[in-house]
Amino acid sequence: MLLIPAIDIKDGKCVRLRQGRMDDVTIYSENPEEVADKWIQAGARRLHIVDLNGAVSGKPENADIVHNIAEQHPDIPIQVGGGIRDEDTIQIYLDAGVKYVIIGTRAVTTPHFVSDVCLEFPGHIIVGLDAKDGKLATEGWSKLSHHDAIDMAQRFEDDGVSAIIFTDISRDGMMASINIESTVQLCKQITIPVIASGGISNLEDIRALCRVTDEGIVGAITGRAIYEGTLDFAEGQKLADKLSGNIASS
Repeated sequence: MLLIPAIDIKDGKCVRLRQGRMDDVTIYSENPEEVADKWIQAGARRLHIVDLNGAVSGKPENADIVHNIAEQHPDIPIQVGGGIRDEDTIQIYLDAGVKYVIIGTRAVTTPHFVSDVCLEFPGHIIVGLDAKDGKLATEGWSKLSHHDAIDMAQRFEDDGVSAIIFTDISRDGMMASINIESTVQLCKQITIPVIASGGISNLEDIRALCRVTDEGIVGAITGRAIYEGTLDFAEGQKLADKLSGNIASS
């Protein structure tokens, strides 16, 4: 299982939010590029970058930082989300060296957009499903939709997405342990890879996830825990490799 450090960017800084609230922010670094260097030196084999301003505005706001990180680390697959609502934005990110783009809000509000971009950019599309009590949230988690997470995941699997990132937003940024039950429930209903997100706080959470990797969980995104020190990233990846076997970063 791949442990994936999250680099959330707001106003050009590396931050973390609690439950997606833009007014509940902790700044960890003024320089996200240095943060990327740190996690790669610690053994990260993929990066998860989110443009938080873009998630709210609907267009990239910190793309220059993402481009710089991709240019500095051409051998590290980068997955980027936040404000990706059209084909031009996807093309610009891929041209800059980003490996995967994450479609979030538009996947829920305009599902046929996912099928279109999967055809145009095969192998590069990931859908981020952010759920609370089984229902999907949009626009930086500021709105809750009526769509069911599992139903939408099945649709996007048929469209040809590379993976689903599943986040329980009630736990994200709270270090309250990941919602393994709901993540496994989703995995059982689809065959494409699932990347777990939201709530990882320590090595025990990694052990718990590794027990269910056979269900289809290929990776886990971690944020606040590695910034606040309750989880040592290098130790976490080594443990995941030991328990579930090393997997390719691509």
